[in-house]
Amino acid sequence: MHKLEIKNLYVNIEDKEILKGVDLTINTGEIHALMGPNGNGKSTLLMSIMGHPKYEIISGDILIDGKSILELPVDERSKLGLFLAMQNPQVIPGVTNLEFLKYIVNAHKDKPQKLKEIYKDIKDQAEELKFDLHMLKRFVNDGFSGGEKKKNEILQLKMLNPIFSLIDEIDSGLDVDALEVVAQNLNSIDLSKSALVLVSHYDRFFKKVVPTHAHVIIDGRIVLSGGNELVERVNNEGYSWVKELNK
Repeated sequence: MHKLEIKNLYVNIEDKEILKGVDLTINTGEIHALMGPNGNGKSTLLMSIMGHPKYEIISGDILIDGKSILELPVDERSKLGLFLAMQNPQVIPGVTNLEFLKYIVNAHKDKPQKLKEIYKDIKDQAEELKFDLHMLKRFVNDGFSGGEKKKNEILQLKMLNPIFSLIDEIDSGLDVDALEVVAQNLNSIDLSKSALVLVSHYDRFFKKVVPTHAHVIIDGRIVLSGGNELVERVNNEGYSWVKELNK
């Protein structure tokens, strides 16, 4: 079993305090839902775990299997098994999807492979996502629709097979059919060796990828945790009752 621990984490963005003492433990075999109103710290938490330089950690710690990763750059965190599927994937002009996928896969291997050696796996995973194979020859996310960008994030995830997948609103921009495909691919992940952390505002997504744990983040703090029943109550009643509990 592997463990990701966030301990009393305080994070600033441009001198503004966003996270105000977050504690969270994620074990392999678990699916964690992060919920809360917009602008309360969900994406900040994921970005901070991944090591985005914009997010300044003031105090606290982030550990994988008991070892702090605060001093590690993003690529080293990735090699330890972290992956972030971004809410707004970036365009990378001049780099084709195939080149990019080959690069990130080889960055995690001791012995680099040629594209022809991994192309079948790329093709198979793309087809599982109903991702147009012609998009593999396009520059990364260049001219992609919102849904294509999100499928591309999941394609990268499946090629890297990380331990801890941090997934930030992957369902936004997806039509009904694409949402079903993405959910099926997430549900196909072997949770005996991995864990998912999902940010979404939509109960329809959590009905397809069912959390084992759920947390509500308000004003930079996890104010309530529970199981999937918490997702259902928030969907039915909103966040006002949670705020009342924490006055």
